[in-house]
Amino acid sequence: MDLNLSDEQRLLRESADRFVNETYTADHRRTIANDPIGFSMDIWKQFADLGWLALPIPEAHGGLGGGAIEIGILMEAFGRGLVSEPYLSTVVIGTSLISECGTEMQKQALLPKVADGSLILAFAHSERQARYDLVKVATTAKRTPDGWRIDGQKTTVLDGSAAAQIVVSARIDDGKIGLFMVPQGAAGLTSHDFPRLGSGRACNLELRDVQLPAEALLGDGSDALTAIEHAVDRAVAALGAEAVGIMQTLLDQTLEHTKFRKQFGRPLSANQVIRHRLADMAMQCDEARSMALRAALMADAEPVARSRAASGAKAKIGKCARFVAEQSVQLHGAMGVTEELDIGSYFKRLLAFEMLFGGSAHHYRRHAALGGRAVEA
Repeated sequence: MDLNLSDEQRLLRESADRFVNETYTADHRRTIANDPIGFSMDIWKQFADLGWLALPIPEAHGGLGGGAIEIGILMEAFGRGLVSEPYLSTVVIGTSLISECGTEMQKQALLPKVADGSLILAFAHSERQARYDLVKVATTAKRTPDGWRIDGQKTTVLDGSAAAQIVVSARIDDGKIGLFMVPQGAAGLTSHDFPRLGSGRACNLELRDVQLPAEALLGDGSDALTAIEHAVDRAVAALGAEAVGIMQTLLDQTLEHTKFRKQFGRPLSANQVIRHRLADMAMQCDEARSMALRAALMADAEPVARSRAASGAKAKIGKCARFVAEQSVQLHGAMGVTEELDIGSYFKRLLAFEMLFGGSAHHYRRHAALGGRAVEA
C-alpha cells in the first residue's frame, strides 16, 4: 500500500498549514473566545473560498468529492491552530448524514449551501441517558396531519446555537431512528448555550412540541442508525487527526522551551532525563499519527472493520494525547498552566477530545465487542 501523499494532497497540506500559521495567532484565539458564536464568520467564508467546505461533498452536489484522508490533512492543520470553526459538525458530520440519508431533492437543496458557506449545520443525537450508545434515542417523532411533532432533549450539540439547521435524531412510531432538519428558532426549541473546553461552543437542546412539515424528515423514513454510525466513525477519525496536530504542536513548543530554558547554567535539554521524556513524547505522537491514518483509510470500509478502526484510534490516541499533554505542562513548569502560554489551551482541547463521542474506556470496550470478545461494562 502506497501511503505517500499525492501532489494534490501535499498542496492541500501546505495551503492549510500556511493559512493556519498566518491566521490563528494567540491574539486571534483570545478574541474568538469572547465571540458569542465562538468562531469567525469571515474565516468561515474563507474556508468556502478555499474549497475546504466542499471537500467531502460529491461533485454532483457542488463539491470536490474528497475523502477521509483529505479531511484528516485539514483537521491536523486545524489542530495546530486550535481552529474553532464548525468544520466537524457541518462538513464532516452534517454532509455525511445528508449524503447518506437525504433524498436527491434534499441533497440538491442543502449540500451546495454548505459548500458555499451559507449553511451551517449541527448534529443533535447525544442524550443524557445514552452514555455514548448510539442506539439509545429517547426523543420521539410523532406523525401529525401536517407532518411531525418532535419531543425530547439533546445534550452537547456542537455549534448548535450557530447552526441554521440542526439534524435531530428521533425515534419514529415504528421504532426506527429518523433524522429531521430542525431550523434554528423553531417554535418549541430551546437552546442552552455554553463554551466548550479548549475553544468553540456547544449547547443543550430541549424540544417541546416542535412542529415540522413532512419534508423535514431526511430521506424516506428508513432507519438512520447505520448512517449515524458511519458519520460518527468519520468524525472520530477526523478528531484523531486534529489531536495529532495538537500533540505535535505541544511537542514542538516543549522542545523549543527546553532548548532555551536554563537551569543551573545549562539548558534543560542537556539533561538526559529530559531528553528521554521528549523522545517518549515523540514516540507517542508517531503512534497517534499512525492510528489516525488507519482510521481515515478505513473510514469507508465495511461497518465492523470501520468501527473497530475508529474505536481503536480513539482509545489509543486518547491515551497518547494525555501523556503528551501532561509531559508538556510539566516540562514547562508552572508557566504551562498560565494564560501567558498557549500550552494550557492545547491541553484543554486534548481533554475535550478525550470525551467527545466517548472516552478511551468506552472505545476499548467497543473495539473488543466488535472483535467478538465480551468484556465487562
